[in-house]
Amino acid sequence: MDNGKTADTQERILNAALKVVNRETISGTRMHLIAQQAEVVQSNVHYYYKTKEELLLALQERVLKQCYDIREQDRRKSQDTLESQLHIFFQQKKFLISKRKEYDFAELNFLIQGKMDAKIHGRFVESYEQWRDDIREVIIRYCPRLDEAAKEMLPYVIVAMMQGASLQTLAQEEELDVEVFFAKCEEMLLSYLKQYL
Repeated sequence: MDNGKTADTQERILNAALKVVNRETISGTRMHLIAQQAEVVQSNVHYYYKTKEELLLALQERVLKQCYDIREQDRRKSQDTLESQLHIFFQQKKFLISKRKEYDFAELNFLIQGKMDAKIHGRFVESYEQWRDDIREVIIRYCPRLDEAAKEMLPYVIVAMMQGASLQTLAQEEELDVEVFFAKCEEMLLSYLKQYL
């Protein structure tokens, strides 16, 4: 089989899966719905992804890669300061909420689905550990005088701020101005952290 055609078909299937997950949620997603959305026969979906779990794991990887790629792109352009390095994380989440809603919604869906699927849960846990470790690395680098307990707990607080914005936007999209919200989050964090530079 032509590798270009294979990649195109897999891409169509993953794009379709993302749309179906956003429309039906993960629990309502079915292989035949993905096939319909991708405009392929269901046997094509099963050729590339033997089971729904296998397809969902591939989609989860795609969502996580999108998150990572956004952060890395911002990191390459950022300055070597606490403000700039923390801003990367908030900028990434703001971009997902406002420009890539389908990825943000899918991420929350994977959190819920992880309660029923050990592989999805394990990958979700790994991604959150990496997210917090990346934040912790910035805090340790720029705030060496911060006590160890705070260095450990702050990444959880920062992730909670960002995921809180996702949840509130999902519940009432027009109610939360994410630009203002994240600016206030960054302002509060920097006010606290600057005393430990």
